[in-house]
Amino acid sequence: MSSRERILGRVRRALDGVRDEDPPIERTYLREHGGRSITETVELLAENLADYRALVHRCTQDELADVVGGLLAEHGAKTVLVPPGLDARWLANADAEPVPDRPESTPHELNRIHSVVTGCAVAIAETGTIVLDGGPDQGRRRITLVPDHHICVVRVPDQVVSSVPQALERLDPTRPLTWISGPSATSDIELERVEGVHGPRTLEVVLVSGGH
Repeated sequence: MSSRERILGRVRRALDGVRDEDPPIERTYLREHGGRSITETVELLAENLADYRALVHRCTQDELADVVGGLLAEHGAKTVLVPPGLDARWLANADAEPVPDRPESTPHELNRIHSVVTGCAVAIAETGTIVLDGGPDQGRRRITLVPDHHICVVRVPDQVVSSVPQALERLDPTRPLTWISGPSATSDIELERVEGVHGPRTLEVVLVSGGH
């Protein structure tokens, strides 16, 4: 018997006798660890993002265009990939050439683009995780996996939650969810860290407050 067959057998035995009309299973686990204020939750998010080697920036809504433009310039980006629903004001002060996301774009074409700017669906403080769900200001999953530099804008405090259970309540499981904890990285058998293997080498998160 294969491992797959053993696992499926256990699932079948666990579900044996379960009916649709049965009451839902009570979930008694903690929804968050400790009581934090909004300010403390945002601080924890910034701390954990930095711990995962993401570069964290803070600004107001009025400063966002300057910050995004400055980050693209610092990275030397000549082109920037733009999701279809991204707020054009975010790139108002960017010198990089905006490149619209096209369904027919090949991975090789996307790889030649220097940066991508997106919003997010939710950010999780306890894990330092950014979640994308393919919304209009995020675009398709591959546009955040191929370019080497990703600038992700998080609206504070509206898009920040404390824990994974709280994030799951906001997310639609039928959407293409991408969970990002820092820049893409992996380690070989000798624990040599290599970044940019299956996603951007540089992740910059902009925590923007004030307005929408």
